[in-house]
Amino acid sequence: MNKNSDYTKRWLALYVLCLGSLMIVLDVTIVNVALPSIKVSLGFSETSLAWVLNAYLLTFGGFLLLGGRLGDIYGPRKLFLIGLTLFTLASLICGLSTSQGILVAARALQGFGGAIVSAVSLSLTMDLFTKQEERAKAMGIFGFVAAGGGSIGVFLGGILTSLRWHWIFLVNIPVGVLVITLSFFLLPKTWDKSLHRNLDIAGAISITLALMLAVYAITNGSSLGWTSLQTLGLLASSIFLLLVFLLIESKVKSPLMQLKLLRHQNLAAANVCGILWAASMFTFFFLSALYLQVILGLKPFLVGLSFLPSNIIMAIFSLGFSAKIVMHFGIRKTLATGLLFAAAGILLFVRSPIHGSLLLDVMPSMILLGIGAGIAFNPILLAAMSDVKPEESGLASGIINTSFMMGGALGLSILSSLAAARTNNLIASGQNNLAAVNNGYHLAFLIGAILALLSALIGTIYLRIKITPESTLA
Repeated sequence: MNKNSDYTKRWLALYVLCLGSLMIVLDVTIVNVALPSIKVSLGFSETSLAWVLNAYLLTFGGFLLLGGRLGDIYGPRKLFLIGLTLFTLASLICGLSTSQGILVAARALQGFGGAIVSAVSLSLTMDLFTKQEERAKAMGIFGFVAAGGGSIGVFLGGILTSLRWHWIFLVNIPVGVLVITLSFFLLPKTWDKSLHRNLDIAGAISITLALMLAVYAITNGSSLGWTSLQTLGLLASSIFLLLVFLLIESKVKSPLMQLKLLRHQNLAAANVCGILWAASMFTFFFLSALYLQVILGLKPFLVGLSFLPSNIIMAIFSLGFSAKIVMHFGIRKTLATGLLFAAAGILLFVRSPIHGSLLLDVMPSMILLGIGAGIAFNPILLAAMSDVKPEESGLASGIINTSFMMGGALGLSILSSLAAARTNNLIASGQNNLAAVNNGYHLAFLIGAILALLSALIGTIYLRIKITPESTLA
């Protein structure tokens, strides 16, 4: 294969990976706008409706780390195809669901397949691009999927729900079939069989159970109460299993995770930044959509449409400028700049009024967030993968994806709980319901902006990586 055709094939492979990953990211948020329609159609109660989201988050968060390690052991290409096949089949079942049980079970299967795809897709991207300038550009594209997928999910959810809620799932079928077909021809077979190891079963069970218990506790903490016996018991069990996992990994010959990975400063700092940033982003996407529906009274279609400017700007910066900014200014300055823009956008929502307008009160925030997210995700991903060996890239990919997911779930649950508590206190003090709800949102947006600023500060202080066009990443 000549050099030009190899170059073209690599970029086409990246687009296929990103399309597959986008399907997974979309399904975290695309359901949000459709939940009222699903509730009426299948007869969910307020309590049971949460499982349409939680079933997906539970398996998605629980199997991310294991999925990354399986990719290192059995080959990321094979795991990507398996995960995407499971996700596509589960999407078909979701779209055809006629009962609550079938939909929730299919959502859990979606999360399992999505975890595998997410855990290995970043590793495959790293395999495709070894030159640093190309890798920075590729990470910009991949970062757009990670950063923009949530808001694109709200956009598409609004449009598809205006047709029928089933289409938020059925739209995955043709896309999944296309990605699976193209993957056979385009994805690299770079797996080194000499790296094959036996799977650490005890480690896999303990960390998967720890993550699933943590996700369950977090996603239900707001409804059950953060100090309830069940929530505290689940979190304590999760921490105990995490300690068991660390003990196992320090003793076993072929560990699921090399503990020395935790000593990589860039990986550790990038994961902390990712947790804080995801907490901020998840909360913004969820509560801003609620603000548009509950406070401004917009229909699902218009709610989705209001996220379009953010998506377009995010795409322009992620796909066009982010890599150039990283190559010119370095990772730390680029990350800090992006997060400052995003924090400013979220902060503007702190003043969102009850009788607000899309043009004056929503669009400025969406524009700033689009710029910030379009800039910020590229350097976070580059930093996380910068100092790990090729045979560790799948696991490192799983770790950073787990951080995003856990940070998002934790942030959304805690900030939503704080918003609800403030709302209840204001109602008890005599404020009318709509104003109280809006003020609750304001508190969550303020904390979300602070988390974004804290992420910028940590990245600026602790990331240690230099970007030069001549160098390459390991």
